[in-house]
Amino acid sequence: MKLKSSFVTQYIEDVQFMVPVGEDSFQGFVRSNGTAGFVVDCLKKETTEEEIVDSMCREYDAPREEISSDVREILDVLRSIEALDE
Repeated sequence: MKLKSSFVTQYIEDVQFMVPVGEDSFQGFVRSNGTAGFVVDCLKKETTEEEIVDSMCREYDAPREEISSDVREILDVLRSIEALDE
C-alpha cells in the first residue's frame, strides 16, 4: 500500500498537514499528530502494515500490540478518506 500521489503533506512547526490536490472525493485537510505523521511518512513509498509497525517499534518505546493498534486505526482513517492505493 502507498499514499496516493494526489495527497501532499507539509510539516509546519512539527505538525504534519495533508491535503488532496486532485479530484478526490475528500475535501479538506488532515492534521496529524506525531504518530500519524510517522505512518503517513512511511506510506510515501510502497509498504505494508507490518513494515510500518516494525519501523515504529524501532522508533518508539511502546508495546508492539499498542503500536499495531494505533497503526491499524490510522490506516482505517486514511482508507475512509480514500488516501491509500492498495
